[in-house]
Amino acid sequence: MKRMLKGVVAVVALTACAACTNVPLEGVWLQPVPGMPDSSQGFTLNADGTALSVGMATLSYESWKKEGDKLVLTGKSLGNGQTIAFADTLVIEKLTSDSLCLRSGDLQLKYARATEADAPVSE
Repeated sequence: MKRMLKGVVAVVALTACAACTNVPLEGVWLQPVPGMPDSSQGFTLNADGTALSVGMATLSYESWKKEGDKLVLTGKSLGNGQTIAFADTLVIEKLTSDSLCLRSGDLQLKYARATEADAPVSE
């Protein structure tokens, strides 16, 4: 009986911990610009499903949604006189209150949640 009670307590504890990982995606997510350690790039995910690019003039995010363990970002790629609509589907590998790791094929992208004090103006 004691062994069964310990098992039930363990299951309840694991379930409670799993609920703690339900971190919202909304916010400003930034990473250093490659080769420019003093500059940041990334995106803002708003609660209403809109998205904005940060520090990326040729990539204009417009919306986002979460589908299971995937983040889908849509927008327009601007450059060379062309505007091309896109939808990027990224696997959410890790999400904590201050970090987000995404994967697209072999490419792994790591972001940190910006605080209000260090969040740049979105483009």
